[in-house]
Amino acid sequence: MSRLLYEHSVSYRGYLIIPFAFQKISDTPPGIGYRQHKVYSYKLLAENGSKDRLHKAENPSECYGDSVESIVNLAKEYIDKNLDCIGKGDAFKCRYTYRNNLIIISQEAGKYYYDHYPPESLNNIAAPKIFKSEFDCISWIKEGIDGLHFKRRVG
Repeated sequence: MSRLLYEHSVSYRGYLIIPFAFQKISDTPPGIGYRQHKVYSYKLLAENGSKDRLHKAENPSECYGDSVESIVNLAKEYIDKNLDCIGKGDAFKCRYTYRNNLIIISQEAGKYYYDHYPPESLNNIAAPKIFKSEFDCISWIKEGIDGLHFKRRVG
């Protein structure tokens, strides 16, 4: 699996649909005129977290697409046909992609916190930290990611 394409993620009915390039296939042998095509799949994050059977599920519809748009539409169809409850709000509306990482900012009682997913997995690596503003939260996260990026380049 290649990295998760967070920048193409779509929030839909309590889920975040996250596409990724599942496989590359070619229609000609290597050489002149060699063309590769990508086959796309998706993963889901659920607004309700681990309480939801589809939280962090990989392609429960078992369908694949030839574009990001087609796989997102297939995921929406699956959600429409198979789920009883709809998310109450949009828990994913304040999401950002930074250096291929997914950052989801949440607010409760005037305090901000975040979820942080690296490019290659849906393992939340956020620090348990509370912030006074969304800006403070984003600034702190960017500083941490930039520090990791710098260490990897030097080391």
